[in-house]
Amino acid sequence: MHLLSASCVCALLITVLLRQVSGLQTVIGEYGETLEIPCNNGAMKAEDVLLAKWKYDKGEGPPGDLLVKTGNNAATISATDEYKNRISMAANFSLLLSSATLTDQHTFTCMVVAGADITEHPVNVVIYKKPESLEISETAKELEIGKLTELGTCVAKDANPAANITWLKNNVALVADGKGISIEASVQEDPVTGLSTTSSILKYSAEKEDTDAQFTCSTQPTVGTELVSSPTTFTITYSTENIVLQVTAQDPLVEGDNVTLKCVADGNPPPTSFNFHLKGEMVRVENADTYTITNVSRETTGEYKCSLVDNPTLEATEDVTVNYLDINLSPSGNIVKSAGDDMELNLQIDASGDYKVSWTKDNVKLEKQPKFAKLIYADAGRYECEVTMGLLSQKALFDLTVEGAPIIKQLSKMASKDANHKVLMCEVEGSPKPAVSWSINGTSLEESPFINGKIRHKITFRPAVNLTVSCMVSNEFGADSKSIHVASVNVEVEMDKQDDNDQTKLVVGVVVGLIVATLVIGLAYWVYMKKSKQGSWKTGEKENGSSEEEKKLEEKVEENSQKAEV
Repeated sequence: MHLLSASCVCALLITVLLRQVSGLQTVIGEYGETLEIPCNNGAMKAEDVLLAKWKYDKGEGPPGDLLVKTGNNAATISATDEYKNRISMAANFSLLLSSATLTDQHTFTCMVVAGADITEHPVNVVIYKKPESLEISETAKELEIGKLTELGTCVAKDANPAANITWLKNNVALVADGKGISIEASVQEDPVTGLSTTSSILKYSAEKEDTDAQFTCSTQPTVGTELVSSPTTFTITYSTENIVLQVTAQDPLVEGDNVTLKCVADGNPPPTSFNFHLKGEMVRVENADTYTITNVSRETTGEYKCSLVDNPTLEATEDVTVNYLDINLSPSGNIVKSAGDDMELNLQIDASGDYKVSWTKDNVKLEKQPKFAKLIYADAGRYECEVTMGLLSQKALFDLTVEGAPIIKQLSKMASKDANHKVLMCEVEGSPKPAVSWSINGTSLEESPFINGKIRHKITFRPAVNLTVSCMVSNEFGADSKSIHVASVNVEVEMDKQDDNDQTKLVVGVVVGLIVATLVIGLAYWVYMKKSKQGSWKTGEKENGSSEEEKKLEEKVEENSQKAEV
């Protein structure tokens, strides 16, 4: 490695094609940070470089020397101005410049001597700085619909180059249109630092939809990320354009309830006084928007209105309906009638709407309203009608009792399973429940439940002789009785046995008679045949006629034989 003196350098500058200037390169640095300015894009090889020198263009006069490095020696700082304590050289011959400021925006040149070649590599330096802050100030207290109002000022402080500010509403950029949106921007430069502060004023004509809208401003610096201000909202003022009357009440609204009327207006600030029109009567309320009607009745039903005090023509209307359902059932309560009487039901209904009627008897649904002509005991029971209208319902009921003297509908007898007893059954109708008695004593007395005025009474006994048995019934309205003849159990058994013997004898006699008749016919047939054959032998006649007669006799015998079997 050779060390070059200053005179050698001068000689080389004269004798060699001195300058091979490459294209101008630009390096961007951040304000206040250390800036690295590359020499020939960092493509220099240390073993090839005899000398590397940095200088900068002052604008006027000769360039300013910064530092020089020869061979393996350390770089020597030659600067005597502001760069004296801020510069150094990297191993790849790049210039390191600390605490970058706007005054560092020069053209810096790296001169390199490698072998017999001398080259220069100029680099243009630009210093960028993002704004220190971005905020909206001088905001309006409120925005009036349709009026162009200065909404606020967005300020981006100390930037280079000057910040370009964008206004946004709900994250959507606003563009000046000369009518509802106006944006005015201005830039001020600090004479000491050279940094710029941008101010942007937004004038905006608000709409009703801008209530609760968020306004922000943003800037996109050349270096670094986007800056966005804190959002701000505004009170939007506008006159009332629409009014609504709201009715708050229990559903369904029935007599005795309360109903509240509320007047809702869309103005901002909202109106504080209203007029309520109550079926011909007007009531004014101050510092409130509601009016309550207590203990309503069916007469409360009708049309209601509310309006603005300062603009009576702006009003809202709503209907109020008080539901009612009244029923009257006649007769009702506990009803006592005699069997055979007529009874007419009268159900009167007074309702504010359509209704449905249903009936039950003893909790069993009926298809329609009952009718009572010639009352019978089965008509007795609890009747209930229910009238429903939407969620409203009313009930009425009556308990019907049908009374009358008892009547024995049937008195019957039957044999018991063991054939040694008699069973008598007495079926009775009457109300109240009749008392049943028998003219004899018996066992196994059974009584059915008393339902619909009917009862069955059963008695089991063993009659020793033929007798007449009576069933007697009575209640407070009268009495009845019936009798039935009952033979003794022994007599009936003997008669049954005698009947069985007679029938047996009759069957035996018939069978014996048929057998005797068959034998007689058979014997006659045999005699006849014998005589017929003898005659033919004597005369030699054909036996055709005898054959037909034989066939008839055979059929007759077969017929008698079948009768005998029967």
